[in-house]
Amino acid sequence: MRTKQIVFLKLVFYLSSLLFFFSEITAKANAFEISLESVDGSRAAAGAFDFVLLATNRTSTMEKEMNQAAADGYRFDGVMGGDTSFGGSEVVVIMSKARNTEAEHSFLYKLLATSKTSTMQEELQEAADAGFVYVEQTVFSSMFGGDEVVVILENDPSVEVKKTEYLLLATKKTGTMQKELAEAGNEGFSFVGVTVAETRFGGTEIVCILRRGVLLPK
Repeated sequence: MRTKQIVFLKLVFYLSSLLFFFSEITAKANAFEISLESVDGSRAAAGAFDFVLLATNRTSTMEKEMNQAAADGYRFDGVMGGDTSFGGSEVVVIMSKARNTEAEHSFLYKLLATSKTSTMQEELQEAADAGFVYVEQTVFSSMFGGDEVVVILENDPSVEVKKTEYLLLATKKTGTMQKELAEAGNEGFSFVGVTVAETRFGGTEIVCILRRGVLLPK
């Protein structure tokens, strides 16, 4: 009799454990389904995006095409210089815009490209004085030999630009760059970008761009 009671109690315990296990699985499955619905809902709320890819081996052409895309509501996302299968050495730019959303204003873009880093410093400052701000930089092999440092700048009509000063550092030695970066940091400059390129005049150079200034919303 006692043996039967023990077996019965074990059976009850086993069935209880099994019911608890299935209830836990059901609860987790429901939670996962709610999570998926939440993710899908967030994606729906965020909406879709349209992209445009621009590729050219002429930097002057790229600036024109970027501003044409910007007039259609697109904004710069990223850039990379390199060799493509059919175009050879090209600058490739990605721009995007939210679908079914009217842009409040169009951005303006300026593309600076040179194999003389000393020239780039002057051009950067001129663009900054005209209201443009740095967004990204890359390098690509030019048709004239060597690599060109390419800098893309953006003008946002909704942002008032307070005086911004740019500093371009170019050197062949990492130790020298470390020292120059430290000196620039002590003077209030913040880092924005770096590339390594073999230019026609400077050989293989590390090029760092820094700036100091404040952007204030209108």
